[in-house]
Amino acid sequence: MKDFLRHQLERQAQRLAELDFLLSREDVMGDMAKYRPLAKEHAEVSAVAGRWARYQQREADLAAAQEMLGDPDMAEMAREEIDGAEAELAQLEDELQRLLLPKDPDDERNAFVEIRAGTGGDESALFAGDLARMYTRYAAGRGWKVEVMSASESEIGGYKELVLRVEGDGVYGQLRFESGGHRVQRVPATETQGRIHTSAATVAVMPEPDEAEAITLNPAELRIDTFRASGAGGQHINKTDSAVRVVHLPTGIVAECQDGRSQHANKAQALRVLQARLQEKERSERAAKEAATRKGLIGSGDRSDRIRTYNFPQGRLTDHRINLTLYRLAAIMEGDLAEVVSALRAAREAEQLAELEASA
Repeated sequence: MKDFLRHQLERQAQRLAELDFLLSREDVMGDMAKYRPLAKEHAEVSAVAGRWARYQQREADLAAAQEMLGDPDMAEMAREEIDGAEAELAQLEDELQRLLLPKDPDDERNAFVEIRAGTGGDESALFAGDLARMYTRYAAGRGWKVEVMSASESEIGGYKELVLRVEGDGVYGQLRFESGGHRVQRVPATETQGRIHTSAATVAVMPEPDEAEAITLNPAELRIDTFRASGAGGQHINKTDSAVRVVHLPTGIVAECQDGRSQHANKAQALRVLQARLQEKERSERAAKEAATRKGLIGSGDRSDRIRTYNFPQGRLTDHRINLTLYRLAAIMEGDLAEVVSALRAAREAEQLAELEASA
């Protein structure tokens, strides 16, 4: 194991002792505002310290087994122990590296997923609908809840624009790398000569703001309009002006919601989407400044970036950020995104580990 990792792990062991002391103090135990964050940190540090203790034990086992190699009667048993210890040490080192990586608190949040048709006209809207179906099925497979916040349907199917709210454990951490430009190559249903067309849609994934950390909206900077919802949704949907559109005047950012059954509910949801978009705007501006000094492995997440190509004639998906190509497009479009998500997360972790090593 590299020296910088050992140093980080020793610091974690020291921090665990500090947390044990702090959590035993009466003034902390009697104050939940102090106790909760320390207890959460204790759980995280304990996981690291526990694996580090196991790593050290297996290192000692390996050293003892290597000393036994000189004894003919013990050599065979020693070699078995050496093989087992080396395999477990490699696994433990990988686990410890991941545990030491800095965690983004937003990763555990729910997320808003915005899908917009891009170049390609009707075919782009159909592709946006396919992406929405892919994400919805992936969410269902993970036990997440999906609700439509707003939708602008295309005349022949699909969506010009769709905003989903996805609720569940670790949603944003799993979907965050979907932000960007998605390109599709296929023969549209309306194509009579069998020619392959190229269309595009954009996806933006934003963490749902924490109520305590959400950007405070100044009512004087908002314009709130009501209108009648459109599309499927029950007998009442076109009878009342229940849909709500909120415009943030300083930035021109717009959010709307028409899914709820009351104007009050739709206004509350639209304001949440607006807060998420404003927060994402700040995040993107920070990322742009950081990208000026270094280019991240995953990319900036800029919506104009072409991150992925879906080639239907070849059954191929290519993620251009990490040069990943999979010839199982049909399954992926049915929501089997796990391999893609895992590869993107692994690439990000490799970048974080490199940064950690460089700063050690």
